[in-house]
Amino acid sequence: MGDFSAEVISHIDRNYIADILSKGERVDGRQFGEYRPLEIEPSPVAAKAEGSAIVRLGGTSVVAGVKVLTGEPYPDTPDEGVVMVTAELAPIASPLFELGPPKEDAIELARVVDRGVRESESVDVHKLCIEPGKKVYMIFCDIYTLEYDGNLIDASSIAANAALLGTKYPEQKLEDGKLVETGKMLELPLKNMAIEHTVSKIGSHLVIDPHLKEEMVQDCRLTMAIDQNDNFTAMQKGGGKGPMSLEMIDNAMGMALESTKEIRELIRESMKDAE
Repeated sequence: MGDFSAEVISHIDRNYIADILSKGERVDGRQFGEYRPLEIEPSPVAAKAEGSAIVRLGGTSVVAGVKVLTGEPYPDTPDEGVVMVTAELAPIASPLFELGPPKEDAIELARVVDRGVRESESVDVHKLCIEPGKKVYMIFCDIYTLEYDGNLIDASSIAANAALLGTKYPEQKLEDGKLVETGKMLELPLKNMAIEHTVSKIGSHLVIDPHLKEEMVQDCRLTMAIDQNDNFTAMQKGGGKGPMSLEMIDNAMGMALESTKEIRELIRESMKDAE
């Protein structure tokens, strides 16, 4: 996710990327505010998950799977269900990722995507309540990397939203203290959709959807979640300790706003095609 740079990129690459940006170009020919080609495949693991999606963003691809379980609510929110995002950086996706317990980058990825879902109140958690104080639905969205060529955050956010949008699960109710299925299928009670957009600062330049080499030379990145009403619901700076002026933040927000509607429509269209 951009924190490996010092070890795996040469000074030649750094100078080349800085030089080409100064000419108003990017190494892959894109405009500074342009995303790589985006493909969304709905329900690839329908047999194993209540909702799923594969997202290919340029050379980066991830799969998101949603499991719907039941459990007891938290004591301080007895009438609310649970929504949680987890992430795994699989070694198959990149030699930069290692086997073992979740590392800092995987934890950060999960937290940033999770924040985009929660802060926008994408899911109506009150409608996930089966019986207040007793049983609720628990929604777990797990993200796995398949290929890594930069900008896992945006790819994961898109995949999570697509998977949540396509989630269906059996309705349950409490009878004599036991959960029983009613025979009815429910769709996830979604009331918002916030897409995360990441802009990297490289020197005096801003680029959206950074690929791997751009991530490796970035001073920092800014990830912004934008909901369906064009509200900024979450913002996270990371990927380096470089400063970002208020003017640059404003410019980054503008770049994100220009992209969000098209991506949101692509998600909705992909899920319609799956029906």
